[in-house]
Amino acid sequence: MKIKKGDDVIVISGKDKGQTGEVVRVLPRDNKVLVNGVNTAKKHQKPRQKNQQAGIIDRDMPIDASNVMLLHKGKPTRVGYKILDDGTKVRVAKSTGEVIS
Repeated sequence: MKIKKGDDVIVISGKDKGQTGEVVRVLPRDNKVLVNGVNTAKKHQKPRQKNQQAGIIDRDMPIDASNVMLLHKGKPTRVGYKILDDGTKVRVAKSTGEVIS
């Protein structure tokens, strides 16, 4: 999976098209990512502990990884891989050819 936790992404299709956010969690088995503030759903929750808030809460739901694109220097780009001279494998922005940190 070419998207990692902590990456900034933009949604390229679906009901949240155009929204940006940071990847909070990656689910490679399901090919989904959890993006902060994107694909929110209402959840009815009752308190499980004494100090837990009850009621209707907004919860971020996973979105398919094919519906998001990595933001590199503020612009969406595809991601590729490159092996450097010292043998390390790094992610590369396809649009610019720069190494993604």
